[in-house]
Amino acid sequence: MPIISSQEIRLASRPTGVPTKGNFVLAHTVLEPLKDQEVLVRNRFMSVDPYMRGRMNAVKSYVPAFEVGKPLDGGAVGEVLESRAKEFKPGDVVTSRHGWREYVIASAQDLQPIAHVVQPLSLYLGVLGMTGLTAWVGLGLAQIKAGEVIYVSGAAGAVGNMAGQLAKIRGCRVIGSAGSAQKITALTTECGYDAAFNYKSGPIGEQLDQAAPDGIDVYFDNVGGESLEAAISAMRQHGRIIACGSISGYNNEGSPPPGPTNLFHITTKRLTMQGMIVGDWLDRQAEFQVEVGGHYRAGRIKNLETVVDGIDHAVDAFIGLFHGGNIGKMVVKLS
Repeated sequence: MPIISSQEIRLASRPTGVPTKGNFVLAHTVLEPLKDQEVLVRNRFMSVDPYMRGRMNAVKSYVPAFEVGKPLDGGAVGEVLESRAKEFKPGDVVTSRHGWREYVIASAQDLQPIAHVVQPLSLYLGVLGMTGLTAWVGLGLAQIKAGEVIYVSGAAGAVGNMAGQLAKIRGCRVIGSAGSAQKITALTTECGYDAAFNYKSGPIGEQLDQAAPDGIDVYFDNVGGESLEAAISAMRQHGRIIACGSISGYNNEGSPPPGPTNLFHITTKRLTMQGMIVGDWLDRQAEFQVEVGGHYRAGRIKNLETVVDGIDHAVDAFIGLFHGGNIGKMVVKLS
């Protein structure tokens, strides 16, 4: 194996509030020779996701915290360059959790092969990856039915745009909220949303009532905060809430903000609220890829993504998530 120098992003310090460039460092490393059962992968695309912000805090969570001075990790898709494991050969396309670096030496069990390659490879981080699976699982947990009204917050994000598109395929009326006129246009023209509004333009509750005067049946929550409170008020009887994310509070410091003031509606309307972590559903990934891959190839699902070039801009891409810098899935192209 030739000597390979790779660049990687390490956590330099734990952020306070919104992360800054000073919390990260771009480091150079030289890869060691391959050992038995190891595989050398050149990452082609890596994922940046809002949930990674929580891993930068030194607190217990459903995933381990990032370590200061160590490389970050996250979703990546790449190509096998060399293999000393029988499961892989040069040229194979694989996904892994070894993002935030250009090259990686991984054990065979840490890599997932892609049997039927679809271009662009970034699809396996978005539409056909974890964010697509998150939307698919969440809608399944909500048991959505044709004719129901579903509201999606953070609708122009990676999970939100997929949740809306899949709900439309299943015959729902879909309403979304996002933070710019450009995103609203993308939702209604690209993703097929029936209605969408800019949450920055006025009270969310009032705008949601205008978009759904007869109420909503399902709320797919990617934001929390004011959006959650508005959705609870707009819920019809026996409505369902899927708690997928709460990006509005990821950078809060000190005491957490107060929760919704209208939780009594959960009782009076007989609502159901369920949290979800996509990692609990990886056994359904093959089923998901067959169904959603079919929709994509048939043109029923659009691939919305924002692509940033170069690992040296990966931190900018990540920080941009908290300033509304993406439409669809945010990915970094590494080579």
